[in-house]
Amino acid sequence: MCGIFGYINYLVERDRKFILKTLIDGLRRLEYRGYDSAGLAIDGDREGEVFVYKSVGKVALLERAITSHIDLDLSRSFSVHAGMAHTRWATHGPPSDRNCHPHRSDPKCEFLVVHNGIITNYRELKAVLERKGYMFESDTDTEAIAKLAKYIFDTQRLAGQISFSSLVKAVIKELEGAFAIIVKSTHYPGEVVAARRGSPLLVGVKSEQKLKVDFVDVEFSSEADKAEDAAAALLTPADPNHPLGAQVQRSQSRAFLSEDGVPHQIEFFVASDPSAVVEHTKRVLYLEDDDIAHIHDGELHIHRLRREDGMSSVRAIQTLELEITNIMKGNFAHFMQKEIFEQPESIVNTMRGRVNFDTRKVTLGGLNAYIKTIRRCRRMVFVACGTSYHAGVATRAIFEELTEIPVSVEIASDFLDRRCPIFRDDVCVFISQSGETVDTMLALRYCLERGALCVGITNTVGSTISRETHCGVHINAGPEIGVASTKAYTSQFLALVMMALQLSEDSLSKRERRHRIIDEMHSLPRYLKEVLSLDAHLQELAKTVLYRERSLLIMGRGWQNATCLEGALKIKEITYMHTEGILAGELKHGPLALVDDGMPIILIMTRNSLYPKVQSALAQVTARKGQPIIICSKDDTTVPAQYRTIRVPHTVDCLEGILTIVPLQLLAYHIAVVQGKDVDNPRNLAKSVTVE
Repeated sequence: MCGIFGYINYLVERDRKFILKTLIDGLRRLEYRGYDSAGLAIDGDREGEVFVYKSVGKVALLERAITSHIDLDLSRSFSVHAGMAHTRWATHGPPSDRNCHPHRSDPKCEFLVVHNGIITNYRELKAVLERKGYMFESDTDTEAIAKLAKYIFDTQRLAGQISFSSLVKAVIKELEGAFAIIVKSTHYPGEVVAARRGSPLLVGVKSEQKLKVDFVDVEFSSEADKAEDAAAALLTPADPNHPLGAQVQRSQSRAFLSEDGVPHQIEFFVASDPSAVVEHTKRVLYLEDDDIAHIHDGELHIHRLRREDGMSSVRAIQTLELEITNIMKGNFAHFMQKEIFEQPESIVNTMRGRVNFDTRKVTLGGLNAYIKTIRRCRRMVFVACGTSYHAGVATRAIFEELTEIPVSVEIASDFLDRRCPIFRDDVCVFISQSGETVDTMLALRYCLERGALCVGITNTVGSTISRETHCGVHINAGPEIGVASTKAYTSQFLALVMMALQLSEDSLSKRERRHRIIDEMHSLPRYLKEVLSLDAHLQELAKTVLYRERSLLIMGRGWQNATCLEGALKIKEITYMHTEGILAGELKHGPLALVDDGMPIILIMTRNSLYPKVQSALAQVTARKGQPIIICSKDDTTVPAQYRTIRVPHTVDCLEGILTIVPLQLLAYHIAVVQGKDVDNPRNLAKSVTVE
């Protein structure tokens, strides 16, 4: 949620038209994260001048607002320029021009800030700054960062020159909460400082000359920074004997893009997500929590407030595997549609190099060093949110069956609220598509503090969860742009089944069961293509039966419980229809009161050991004049002809959920399209939930 994009060129001649297009296109790549307004800041025509543009609504409206300024000289060229842009998802204050980012320190825009996350102590900062005469213009927490930067700059510059990175360090010391920020200032032309704590941020590097090294040294503050703490503290007056800039231990870090003092032509891209920079460069550096990146004079320096035990003293420059075609819609109308139809390929990529179908062996390399420890654990705890939580629910039964280890599945926010007891002999599995989900990250740190072995299941290489867990599995589903998760769910589902298979490979009593599952995994891509061939039938159901409905019940039992929950979530997310996933075994305990001849119902009734019990639920529904749509096995001849059916291939019970969720994804998609909803960007939602 929210998106940050910054573009800095050094000795690369770019005109204003190019700079604006780069910033706007960067925001477009981040639209999928969810937002309600957008803004950007670029340099003006005179020294110390900044142009700021803001608009409520889509990025296209921001672009229109900029082009409507006929006095804007688009041909003006800059050899050194720093611009930044932002898409906002409202947390503090409604969507409006005054609440849109960037936020300024004063009418002259001496300091400008874009920010993802939440500053939890902004009220206290605002109260102190207001007492010191600073006037606030918005309802946001972000504005306090810009005002605080100006306050510290004004109080410290009398004591001597202060570097931009030192100034931002002093600001960050006063902030509580989660943030990713870019700061730009008229006092430091051509420079930006970016920092993160709890929200993702990366720096892309583009140069015609080959980089000499693949890492950047981290510059740690010296012990003398205790004096800096006193000098920079918001309530403490500046001490002229301790100028802020003099206390930082400058530079063992090499200016890795300069050699012998000769500057290189270079461009930097700062973004919340690699999808925003991949069209420009594949060379990226992921910032870690409390990193402060200072970009100036064609150099990138990484600073930290203090040295921590176990903290790496370098940040690697990585090469993105992402291709620009992966984040384009191609011939599809929407990203969600594209990602639904990519599932036969995405699950192949999840299994690629990990499953040997000849020997029926599963090897997840990221777990190899910890397999014995996991097998000895007392219990496993799956922690996740939303769709990822449903992937945990879907695979809990096969985990318990194959490993004979008790498994609990926890919603991350509730897990934290309860302060669930965690012990050293527990294994905690954290499931997150983005690897940046804030509640899941907080739960991870809670479990790390208590000594549990922590395993990550993510789709994003370099994400916080992938870095901070002891071990894990990348699901390799490929980038997912649509807010409503589809292929990530089926790949998470399959990755967790594979994990259960690897953990149980030493069990002779489970061998036959394991072999049957692995054999059926080989057929999954073919089965999924069969399900996707039902698209026209599902589109007709959406148009003729479901699109006018205001409520919907989806029910199933056992292996299909998670499918009901996930299918209901998909329909809620993009159609805004009230939809409830119900465990069919609970029908008699309340939900049956909802059933009549006017209530639309989808019943999942596939051939497995619980089939007779689901038939009983069907009888209860039809006795109340219900007319359910039935998702059943394609070879099932016992389903009465009076019912509308969606027939899917028959497979082993623990994999059925991968097939039965796809018709519900397609129904959700087609209902939303018929209703004219914004499929890829549903209201009030964001792809990556990075605030509590």
